[in-house]
Amino acid sequence: MRKITLYHSLIISMLLISSTLTAAPRLTIVAVVDGLSSESLNTLRPYWQKGGLRTLSEEAYQTTVTFPHLVYGGNETTATLMTGATPDRHGYTMDNYFVRKSRSVRAMLNDESVRGIGSSIHLSAKELLMPTIADRMRMLYPEGKIYAVGLQPQTTVLLAGHAANACCWIDADTREWAATTAYNEGLPSAAYEQNKKGRIADLATHLWTPRMAVNTYTAPTAQEKKKKGFSYDVSKNLLRCPEANTLVIELALALQQTEQLGTDATPDMILLHLNTLSPAANSDRIASAEQEDMYLWLNQDLGYLMEQLDKRIGHTNYRILVVGRPVLGTDAQTMETIHMPVRQFNIDRAAALTGTYLMALYGHERWVDGAYGQSIYLNRSLIEQKRMNLESIQRQVANFLMDFEGVQVAFPHYEAFHYPLIGNSLCKKHTGDVVFMLQPGWQLMQNDLQPIDRVIDEQPAVPVLLWSGEILPMPQGTIDATGVADLLF
Repeated sequence: MRKITLYHSLIISMLLISSTLTAAPRLTIVAVVDGLSSESLNTLRPYWQKGGLRTLSEEAYQTTVTFPHLVYGGNETTATLMTGATPDRHGYTMDNYFVRKSRSVRAMLNDESVRGIGSSIHLSAKELLMPTIADRMRMLYPEGKIYAVGLQPQTTVLLAGHAANACCWIDADTREWAATTAYNEGLPSAAYEQNKKGRIADLATHLWTPRMAVNTYTAPTAQEKKKKGFSYDVSKNLLRCPEANTLVIELALALQQTEQLGTDATPDMILLHLNTLSPAANSDRIASAEQEDMYLWLNQDLGYLMEQLDKRIGHTNYRILVVGRPVLGTDAQTMETIHMPVRQFNIDRAAALTGTYLMALYGHERWVDGAYGQSIYLNRSLIEQKRMNLESIQRQVANFLMDFEGVQVAFPHYEAFHYPLIGNSLCKKHTGDVVFMLQPGWQLMQNDLQPIDRVIDEQPAVPVLLWSGEILPMPQGTIDATGVADLLF
């Protein structure tokens, strides 16, 4: 009887494994697109006779994604979309974080234990605390192949996660594909061949001019008057010209061919970082013919990708997930037209005033180590040395910050985690001693007048589209950004 039970258990296990292996199509394409908005898709779709964005917007499951945490316009949104978790869990709260020991700001993805390939930067996803879409794919299909291709290194590494075969991005300075040794395959052979042929450098010699007659665009150009069109030197604006998206799609198809992705029963994955923002864009909203042209080119590039995959692996053997990434939100000029001017809050100045305040109370010492994002970092070593009560000082600083114009609320860090929106946005490892939140219409700045908070919208939303050759049941209504990864699994 025991043998029969073991036999049936073995059969059930094999069936479960078999169903898992056939659950995904042969090839999954995941594309994160900077600045992509539902409003722009709906506005421009009637003007496209054919193309990938038109096909996706007509045939794909489409809904709107909102974020359950603060959005700064950096890669915190990419990390949330890829992991299905909020920053308090995946650890990626902003592109940079404050290091108490050196009192300096460091890039979140910087990893000196790896080296760049064709690049001087050292990047890995080591600081990402949760598995990404690529990692989940690897756990389900250990023999599958996973590649990430993108425009910018940080975003591309987050797409690749911890377990991709390789990732590569466009180095705008060298005009070649670059990579990191964080992944086993380094620079893929397909990228090496394109570098050898000088493909990026070749496209960088082009001038970007309107793809259609300029009077057919719905918006004027940002660079010149509408009647005169526009012209950009691609070499000076490479990552914000349509040629960059074309290069990403070309390399994705080259990888599919050289690595034979999607040609056997084991599912594979390609993750892409693309862009809809033109050189002069200061908003995710379309306000110029250039941005319309970016959408036009992207529509045709994605259409070419789907056309080639139809021929190579079959219409029903792949799926595409496209999701927008809020980068600039609504620009200050648009806010001013509705009499809601955007005001700036200088975090470095706030830290300096806090230090002066504590000096007045406790003596001329360095009481504040620094500030970054929406955190003030106190000099804990000094407070401990003087045997002072840390919690009491945190409370004093929080009360002091509440008197600052633009501050809506301030907490000692241990209280901030009790409030969902703020708590979801913080990572215990990198959070300062006092956390504050600005009122609507205020933008975080540093002393060099560089914005930390590029998205001033209270609740930015982006579209997600999931297309498959086979119709699949999908959830209805707006979904949380943490649910995008689950659409694939």
